[in-house]
Amino acid sequence: MIRSPGGFGGPGSGAPARVGSTGGWIEVVCGSMFSGKTQELIRRLRLATIARQKVQVFNSALDVRYGRNHIISHDRTRIPSRPVKSAKQILDWVVADTQVVGVDEIHFFGHELVAVCEELANQGRRVIAAGLDQDYRGVPFEVTAKLMALAEFVTKNLAICVVCGAPANKSQRRAETKRRIVVGAGDTYEARCRRCFAR
Repeated sequence: MIRSPGGFGGPGSGAPARVGSTGGWIEVVCGSMFSGKTQELIRRLRLATIARQKVQVFNSALDVRYGRNHIISHDRTRIPSRPVKSAKQILDWVVADTQVVGVDEIHFFGHELVAVCEELANQGRRVIAAGLDQDYRGVPFEVTAKLMALAEFVTKNLAICVVCGAPANKSQRRAETKRRIVVGAGDTYEARCRRCFAR
């Protein structure tokens, strides 16, 4: 796991910042299903809110598993969000004084999300993006990989393998379909380690 150095404004920090005053940056929280990505995203966004920073949160309109106007983790932790159909819509909805922008389920977005996050960070905003790093075949999601390469801070979460209990970084799909994107939770996916993952 790569964490921020000590000091202002890094992951987990609630330190105040003004848009453009210290420069922006990108944080990526990634990993397999059930690794706590959304929980960590919500935690950071809540800390920013406690620090009285202006926060806006976005998620893909595809993700309606637990609700439409909230980001909701598997343990039902939630925070209000705006669903968008494309990454470019995020730029349309971000207001001038927003300091922190959260984006969940980044793997649901196309490559344009990378440029959107870069633009927001270049405007002096803190961007926190969370999502899967690999699909059900163990192939990296290109949008996540590109954001990880460009981000200042990267946190990779691990789940627990449901077969053997080892650290898990794979998402085993239980449904029989070859579509790359299938929205689901415990009824559709399991966390698996490298050894127990069936390609």
